[in-house]
Amino acid sequence: MSDEEMRMTYSAILTGKDNKKMVRVSFERNGKTGREVAEGVVPDGKIVKNNGYSQEEIASLEMYLKANADDIISKAKVISNPLKWL
Repeated sequence: MSDEEMRMTYSAILTGKDNKKMVRVSFERNGKTGREVAEGVVPDGKIVKNNGYSQEEIASLEMYLKANADDIISKAKVISNPLKWL
């Protein structure tokens, strides 16, 4: 990966077109030509959109998504239920 600082954000639990539950995950950083973004989904662990990341970086991000899918989903469940915000 680049030495640039990367920020990861994630959505609440969403329902896809196939009615499966999923979480969208975004990786952002400032690159040499501007903002670079890779967007993925869990539990599939796939990057579905990419702007500025190399194929090697995408492979690493997909490994990260697969290895941390349970943790990402559990955190997304918290923001999916507003009652847990209190």
